[in-house]
Amino acid sequence: MQAALSQIIDRVRDSAARRTPLRIRGGGSKDFYGPGAPQHAGDLLDIRPLAGIVSYEPSELVVTALAGTPLAELEALLARHGQSLPFEPPRFAPGGTVGGMVAAGLSGPARASVGAVRDYVLGVEIVNGRGELLRFGGQVMKNVAGYDVSRLMAGSWGQLGVITEVSLKVLPVPPAEATLRFDCGQAEALQRLNAWGGQPLPLNASCWVEDGGRGQLYVRLRGARAAVDAACRGMGGALQDAPGVPDDWQACRDQRLPWFTARAADHALWRLSLPQTAAVLQLPEDVAPPLVEWHGGLRWVQAPQQQGGALRTLAAQAGGSASLFIAADAGCAGAAPIFDANSTALASIHQRLKEAFDPAGILNPGRLM
Repeated sequence: MQAALSQIIDRVRDSAARRTPLRIRGGGSKDFYGPGAPQHAGDLLDIRPLAGIVSYEPSELVVTALAGTPLAELEALLARHGQSLPFEPPRFAPGGTVGGMVAAGLSGPARASVGAVRDYVLGVEIVNGRGELLRFGGQVMKNVAGYDVSRLMAGSWGQLGVITEVSLKVLPVPPAEATLRFDCGQAEALQRLNAWGGQPLPLNASCWVEDGGRGQLYVRLRGARAAVDAACRGMGGALQDAPGVPDDWQACRDQRLPWFTARAADHALWRLSLPQTAAVLQLPEDVAPPLVEWHGGLRWVQAPQQQGGALRTLAAQAGGSASLFIAADAGCAGAAPIFDANSTALASIHQRLKEAFDPAGILNPGRLM
């Protein structure tokens, strides 16, 4: 793998010298994300040749993998040892890589209960915009001291460096799991989730969706068998014991549920990050009810592109933010930024970080801001 790493370093140094942008890409499973998607600016830099498991210590709950390692390969290895990535990284298409998982920083249904991608990143190796090979963090939590650059890479979308290697904390698969269904509207679902959040329950994931005009709340429990059984008896609801229930949660993770796949061609998919205690949003009249995850903290909304301003205002009033996740079509993807800094001070921090790691501005330009 040393040859593949050397080629990446040489490409970055050459691009920095010529001020030529680079489009960092793994499996391409998230090409839809960002202004101008799927055709982002720059010459392609494919990190997939840099693949393989560097080390894995099941007893230490730590794995280190090269960035181009297929995510499916890593998860299969962990599964053979009864372990997993608890944050459930989504797979929007086949071919996702470990580096892309960290660079995107996206988490699945369990994020509100177990933490995000960045909470499991122990260390990274990157090539910055100068072509320098840098290593941050380590393979144990105590190595994370001072400015936590390794976790800064989670969600940076390659704009601060080309991720070449990642060390991750993993966890054992919980011994018991159950899913409950409650027929209720969005307001009642949020009230239930807020009440349960203050109790010692093994809540792991939740999803509220309106189907045919009727709201349904699904709650996944994970933990010790006794805790899961007790929660099932105390919470009520209808136990979902069909063999396909785990697949339904994976469909939620990967946005393959009917709610996602039925999106109208002229509607964009918006991602609203809010406090879990936020009330039901008064969406514009022509916007359908959202799909709610993360115990109320994540609300997916399908709306025309021009509704972006209204959605951002509503989210801000509720103490959160709204970002464009999938544009209505590639032609209008660049019509508005996918992510807005919440303040001038935050935008200044973003800019200074970019200048420190990538002074020539060659790494994934325009992917976020």
